Amino acid sequence: MQRDELGAWLRLVMAPGIGPVAVRRLLAAFGLPPQVLAQPVDALGQHLSAAQVRALRTPPADWQDQLERSWAWLQEAGAERPRAILALGDARYPAALLQAPDPPVLLWAAGRLPASWPAAVAVVGSRNPTPQGLALARGFGEAFGQAGVTVVSGLARGVDGAAHEGALDAAARGSLATVAVVGTGLDRVYPAAHRALAHRIAQDGLLLSEYPLGTGPLAGNFPKRNRLIAALGQGTLVVEAALRSGSLITARLAAELGREVYAVPGSVHAPQSRGCHALLREGAKLVETAQDVLEDLALPAPVPVDRPVAAARPAPDADTPLLRALGWAPTQLDALVARTGLEVGRLQAQLLELELAGEVARLPGGLYQRQARG
Repeated sequence: MQRDELGAWLRLVMAPGIGPVAVRRLLAAFGLPPQVLAQPVDALGQHLSAAQVRALRTPPADWQDQLERSWAWLQEAGAERPRAILALGDARYPAALLQAPDPPVLLWAAGRLPASWPAAVAVVGSRNPTPQGLALARGFGEAFGQAGVTVVSGLARGVDGAAHEGALDAAARGSLATVAVVGTGLDRVYPAAHRALAHRIAQDGLLLSEYPLGTGPLAGNFPKRNRLIAALGQGTLVVEAALRSGSLITARLAAELGREVYAVPGSVHAPQSRGCHALLREGAKLVETAQDVLEDLALPAPVPVDRPVAAARPAPDADTPLLRALGWAPTQLDALVARTGLEVGRLQAQLLELELAGEVARLPGGLYQRQARG
């Protein structure tokens, strides 16, 4: 894309009051952005309101700055830092996004941009998962990576980050391990704690954003980007989610696109399981392993991919009376006292030993949960 062409695309995208639907209407009527911008007022008025025509014919105040910033960002690209700005109609634009009702007019991309897009599964879930949920998310990411399936997620804390990391750890070298669809400009990393992960994805995966450079973490951008996560995956897997969460938005959008929705069941006592259980009641498919997803989507599984279920099963020979009393659901100390008959001090000492051994995790609210062992 040449500089003048990029400037014209940015004029369309940044014009206030003119959204993607109107931009696509203009492109269909007049051709590429330079031709759109060259149209007289009466021709534009056949497709836009008078206010929209005025907005389109007046360059936005920050348009020149964005052009300079985006062009400089592209010029910094190289073999070690591949970058691109993809417009609708670009051969490299993800075809799956064209099935969404409002595909982005421009996409900023950093990382491995594939010549043809591989099979992909979206993995989403709670930003505050249980330790078990975090381990499952990483396990699913690893299993999909081993199977050559790209993991799509949103770079958020919790399940998203664990799924990205699992895919990066397990995918074959040179493959598109994972795609992170972010809610900021690609010159920003949110959350900041995922800066190293974002750099790793830029090396062995792909970062995508529909937001211009410099866009910060605005609250409204994250639910909006979920439609891209849903569209890029052939199916969407929800590992853990509360009843009111962005993960359920992603699942709903996936269902509206005709994609499969999968959910991992959990304890009825865990708030993080309630969203998954709601999805299951609404018709999502219950899964326990990555194999369940791969078989349902008819995707190849060239290596064993049952790591999540292996990680979720207890090792019988490692069971102790306290671990059996704890079970697999988050449990209050008072409940454990009642189940075991142990006095509080002794019980807390045993729990601390198990926590140090990695068998038990302490959760907020005074809860304890057994940890799965791989």
